[in-house]
Order: sequence, then C-alpha cells, then structure tokens
Amino acid sequence: MIETRLDPDRAVMVGVSTPNCSFEKTQEYLEELAFLIDTAGGVAEKSFIQRLQYKDPRTFVGSGKLHEIKEYLEASEIKFVVFDDELTPSQTRNIENELNCNVMDRTALILNIFAQRARTSHARTQVELAQYQYLLPRLTRMWTHLDRQRGGGGLNMRGPGETQIETDRRIILTKISLLKEKLIEIDKQKIVQRKNRESLIRVALVGYTNVGKSTLMNLLAKSEVFAENKLFATLDTTVRKVVIDNLPFLLTDTVGFIRKLPHNLVESFKSTLDEVREADVLIHVVDISHPGFEEQIEVVQKTLQDLKASDKPTIMLFNKIDAYTYIKKDEDDLTPVLRENWTLEDLKSTWMGTNDQPSFFISAKEKENIEELRTAMYDTIKRMHAIRYPYNDFLY
Repeated sequence: MIETRLDPDRAVMVGVSTPNCSFEKTQEYLEELAFLIDTAGGVAEKSFIQRLQYKDPRTFVGSGKLHEIKEYLEASEIKFVVFDDELTPSQTRNIENELNCNVMDRTALILNIFAQRARTSHARTQVELAQYQYLLPRLTRMWTHLDRQRGGGGLNMRGPGETQIETDRRIILTKISLLKEKLIEIDKQKIVQRKNRESLIRVALVGYTNVGKSTLMNLLAKSEVFAENKLFATLDTTVRKVVIDNLPFLLTDTVGFIRKLPHNLVESFKSTLDEVREADVLIHVVDISHPGFEEQIEVVQKTLQDLKASDKPTIMLFNKIDAYTYIKKDEDDLTPVLRENWTLEDLKSTWMGTNDQPSFFISAKEKENIEELRTAMYDTIKRMHAIRYPYNDFLY
C-alpha cells in the first residue's frame, strides 16, 4: 500500500469562500477538515480563508493570500498545508513551488485516513486501488527533479526524466489492473455470501461519518464493532444477525459518507456499498447535535441516489439527543427565531418528526428511546417478512 501518512506535527488549512459558499459555511467545512487532520494523526493549527469570485486556476487562492500563508509557515516552522478541495496536479505543483512545503488536498487526506483505517484484505485492496488512481495523473509533479537531465539528438528522443515517468505510469497502470482483478474475485465471493443470506431481511445502517452507526450496531446486535469519536472509524462492512422478540434479521454497519467523498474511493468501495444497494430497509442515522446536520442529511441522500438506493424503505434516526444544545432566546428579543434557537421539541414538530418516513429521536450512547426504535424495526421487518415469505408462518 502507498505510504502517504500525514506528518503528525502541525498543519495549516486553506479554504475559499465563493458566492456559492458563504464565509460561515467555509468555516464550518474547515472545522470538519480539522477533524479529518486529527483523525489522520496531525494537528490543525490555523486556517486561512479567502473570499474569491472563483477559485484561482493556477494556485487555488490569490497571490496575496499565498504570500500571507508563506509568511506564517516560515514564522511558525510549519511544513504542511491542507486544502479543503481537490487540487489539480498543476495547482499542487505551483503551490508547492511557492510555499516550499508539503501540500495535501482533501482527497489525499481522506485516502490517507482510509489507508490507516483499512483492516481487512478487502478494504486494503480497495484503498490501494483508489490511491493509485489518484496518483496516476500526478506523476509529472513527482518527477520534476529529473527535468534538468534531458538530452538527446532528435525530436523523438526523450530524456531520463520523461522515461522514468512513462516507466512509472506503466507500473501503476499494471498495478491498477491487478487490483481491479483482485477486487472482481473478492466481489464474486461477496455475492455468494450475500446470496447465502437471502433467507433473512437485511437492514443497513447508513449515514454521515461519525454519527454513531457503530455504537448503535453494538447496542442492537450486542456485538463489539469498533467505535470511537473519529471520522471513518469503520471501513469494513460488518454484518450481524439480530433477533428482536422472535424475529431474526441481518443488520449491516456500512462505511460513513462525507462531503466531497473522492470519486475513486466510491468506485473502489463499490462492493462494500453493494450492501446498501441490496438491503431491504435502510436506517438513516443522523447526528442531530451537529450544527450542519441538515446538510449532512442532503449529502447522504445524494449519495444514496447515486447508488440507486434512495427509494428503499427508510427509518430516519436522529441520534445523540443527549448532546443536542440550543441557544435560549430572551422573551423580549424581537429578532427572528433562528435554527440554533430551536429546542428538540421544536425540531420534532418540523418535517423531521412529521414526514412520511418513520422518524425517531434517540441516544445510542445513553440508550434513550431504544425500545421505541426496536418496536418500529420489528413492525417494519415483520411486514416485509410476511410479504416475502407468506408460507413461513412461524412468526405469526
């Protein structure tokens, strides 16, 4: 696997606020980026945000902001800068030349975290494939130190630098091909495993990363799935048989989604996400204590649409009610009531508690309202079981 481990020392974050993304929203995104850096083993020390009409095609930010970042890096002796967007190979090269430091974009950071978190051979193969696909168009940047060695006596002669690039390109393309073949074989095994489980209704936990899916999995299945307050704590799909009263079903914990999830990673994790596609029921877990939970819901719903799984029966599960906070508004304050002033009861009276999909408000950590969720799951799965297996009447 490619080693791209983030320097455990300090890092600087950079974001751009455009007419399509407010300054406040960019700040919120950088807070998530800081959490990603922390998950990767680094420390986000400072953030830089520039307001632009559009991102600079050459250096992502303007020359003035780049100079400001450079001065801070030199004064603080920081050698790592992380950008909250995917940079083109030329942007990365230009920024590195200007700042004289290591530059990482959001995609590389997420790939780095996945590489650290992958435990099984399946997950490691998926991550390695995504890494090589990300690396391939960036080979030129890696071999610029050989440019000065060029020579030759004709138009078709290529110097050692370019030859090395072409050699590495062939090696990586071969590696990508072998990894894809390996994943095809793994996918065949996974298909057989899923077919062997077709006699039971399948329920999949989906949601943004770090919303508490694994904690809920442990609670419902009485299992010991790894869970911690880090992004992408779970990469490998975990399936457990669960019985509520006398009703057995399969519960799957899946990899969390995130804003700007790298396309290569989605493609590489296709077989893992097949667990979502082939599930009978989805439980969409939401961290209601997160200030941007509504946008996180949209990210998950968009990803489910891309996976062609958005039309499945879904239970909306608003988790972490124990951590939900709001700003109490003074009675004599005549300004409009904002979302941060809403109580939990206010939220329950909105679409979150009144839409067509069943909705529940729980705390998996504190085990609040879990029995209400179990009852709803039992009723939903029992109805599906009766339709799919009408002659299997041992439940009724």
